[in-house]
Amino acid sequence: MMSSHGEPEVLLDKVGRAGVITMNRPKVLNALNLTMIRQILPQLKKWENDAETDIVIIKGAGGKAFCAGGDIRAVTEAGKVGDSLAQDFFREEYTLNNTIGSFKKPYIAFIGGITMGGGVGLSVHGRFRVATEKTLFAMPETAIGLFPDVGGGYFLPRLQGKLGLFLALTGFRLKGRDVQRAGVATHFVDSVKIPDLENELVDLKSPSDAEITKVLDSYQNQSSIDSDKPFVLDKHLHNIDRLFSASSMEGIMQNLKADGSEFAKKQAEVLSKMSPTSLKITYRQLQAGATLSLQEVLVMEYRLSQACMRGCDFYEGVRAVLVDKDQSPKWNPSTLEEVSEQSVDECFSSLGEKDLTL
Repeated sequence: MMSSHGEPEVLLDKVGRAGVITMNRPKVLNALNLTMIRQILPQLKKWENDAETDIVIIKGAGGKAFCAGGDIRAVTEAGKVGDSLAQDFFREEYTLNNTIGSFKKPYIAFIGGITMGGGVGLSVHGRFRVATEKTLFAMPETAIGLFPDVGGGYFLPRLQGKLGLFLALTGFRLKGRDVQRAGVATHFVDSVKIPDLENELVDLKSPSDAEITKVLDSYQNQSSIDSDKPFVLDKHLHNIDRLFSASSMEGIMQNLKADGSEFAKKQAEVLSKMSPTSLKITYRQLQAGATLSLQEVLVMEYRLSQACMRGCDFYEGVRAVLVDKDQSPKWNPSTLEEVSEQSVDECFSSLGEKDLTL
């Protein structure tokens, strides 16, 4: 499938004994669409079983983004008219996330530039994720009436303390070295060194994880950008753990409002703009995901994706943030208190034969 200027939307190359995937829609920050998913998934399976392929590298073209997310505008358009893309996109995207998470060979994602939502799903479940000073990470889905999907329910609760829940609910953006300090990336390498690093990885003969780690570590040790700056959330981690430890979403809001610190005030303000339904779904998603396998999480998230397609906040969030760009969504219900436990339960209920099977 060609993008408008005649270029393939994803490049699938064999370089030596490495399979190299390049997200190639730089004009739209390498947003992931169904066509791309349908090219990447079978190729990954081929490479996994190919004796001539030792490792897989995934990266983004254009320098600005690895992948800024899934092409969800197309998904909401489909949902409005009952088009099957509303099921197919999530089902096939999550299947790809699972394939990456269970990939038998070393999988190395170069997450330079914007890496959000669907782009996180293409990288974070792989064995190695290399951030640069240009990396900008976020899971901003609660702002558009969705939830941090693509396996967010698996990786976010496994970050330190309540950091994952904080990132999931607020959509807080991490930059550069902080993406690695948070545990989202495994390594940090200065962007100017990435081409040399890629060449060195491609030249390795049947490398073990340990050999790849050694190469990545050596490049990280030579990378000095921002090494003297502390983690941006360092002084807040204790407060994040304390304030986000409540047993409900309302409890978190009460904690933040009662705290009185500038940090707590700011987070309460951020959360007050998010979809109340999304916040409650996300809270429960991470709570459940903490004890589930990645496969189980993706099955749960597929149910949630379809609940969002049935609801109204996802359409309204995409309208306000991506289409009209007025940034003032009218959420329904408009408060946390009005989102009943029963309505949240329904989002998590089985779709029967329409459930995702992995």
